Amino acid sequence: MVSEINDEEALTQASQGDREAFGILYDRYIGRIYNYIYYRTGNQHDAEDLTSKVFSRAMKHITNYQNRGVPFSAWLYRIAHNLVANWHRDNSRKQEVGLDDSFWISSDIEMPENILVRSQERDDLLKIIKTLPDDRQLLLVLKFVDHLSNAEIGKIMDRTEGAIKSLYHRTLLALREEKNINSTDQDQVNGSTE
Repeated sequence: MVSEINDEEALTQASQGDREAFGILYDRYIGRIYNYIYYRTGNQHDAEDLTSKVFSRAMKHITNYQNRGVPFSAWLYRIAHNLVANWHRDNSRKQEVGLDDSFWISSDIEMPENILVRSQERDDLLKIIKTLPDDRQLLLVLKFVDHLSNAEIGKIMDRTEGAIKSLYHRTLLALREEKNINSTDQDQVNGSTE
């Protein structure tokens, strides 16, 4: 069956104009690329539009793709990164990820105040993440959304596994520090109103 071919075979066939082979690659990577773009734009419609553009560009330039020892997904992420950067520049603002009801549904029945507190914490964390540099945002998406290993992330980001571990550690420290700063600021605001 054609869909059982590996990425390298699909790439070879796609670069020779085989649209079915490109379709296989599309099916394999559409979810990851969409997730990355969605978390960077915070808007479903823009994420769909930009994802479509990523694969349109990839299909247009697949004949120029050169295997440099990194996964095909790294090439797609680079295209996505460039399109998202252009999108942010064109919109001259960063949007927040919307917290629609379907995104945070919990199967456990909880007290409404607990749900509200957790939702606020998630919202605060997403705001902090949006302030991180692009490479750190990409790292978090690849690690926690795509569930990739440090070695896989290293290939995509063109860094060693050790460099990814270090970046991950520094990112977590930065998130913790920013959370502590925001908590201190909030405590001061609450203290001044009492």
